[in-house]
Amino acid sequence: MTVPAPYGLGPIRVTAITGGEVEMVAPLTGSGYSVSGCSGGGGVSSQGGGGVRLICAEGPTATINDAMSLKVVKATDAAAVLRIGPAE
Repeated sequence: MTVPAPYGLGPIRVTAITGGEVEMVAPLTGSGYSVSGCSGGGGVSSQGGGGVRLICAEGPTATINDAMSLKVVKATDAAAVLRIGPAE
């Protein structure tokens, strides 16, 4: 799914849904990266860019790059409902 450019991520792709957790990957479009509320990590090159892997569980809202909030509303073995918006 595509997210607004100010969030610092390219399109987010879900790679796995297991046990109420959603694993996602996305390219980085800015020169930095930060996350709270989900596990995972990423690499940023000195010219910006790179990629990130996130594993987020149902419930808590994560903040990514101090710009985007991401909440896993519901996760089953076949589908997940994500709520993405500006960080509060």
